[in-house]
Amino acid sequence: MSALQDKYKELLDAATAADVSNLNVSEVNNVLHVSGEAASGETKDKLWDIYNKIDPDYRTGDLILDVNVAAGAGTKATVTTDSTNLNIRKGPGTDQPIVGKAAHGATVTLLSKANDQWWLIKNENGDEGYAYAQYLSPQ
Repeated sequence: MSALQDKYKELLDAATAADVSNLNVSEVNNVLHVSGEAASGETKDKLWDIYNKIDPDYRTGDLILDVNVAAGAGTKATVTTDSTNLNIRKGPGTDQPIVGKAAHGATVTLLSKANDQWWLIKNENGDEGYAYAQYLSPQ
């Protein structure tokens, strides 16, 4: 086991225990890549919580967590921004890269409510990530 796999052992064990399908763990240039498909948004939230506990605010940049939620999961929500697009981010934080956008008034799939601030959503293009909860209204 590499030093990075040892550092993120709790996260890898949780992904295995949660039956993340197609779980793939690889290491390239001192960055651990973890990918797969979670059965629910709650599983993805749990993995991000463990990641933040091990590496607060994701500062070291030595892990790429690319676990998405299985198709068919979730309910619908409406984007309630004033007029602009809603950013969809890789992880729950404004420091996370933007992976997509949802237009004002658009309907998105609400996969989970990670916390009071960040909800896990998927837009009509299939872009999945976290968005500010204050701009979403469950239908």
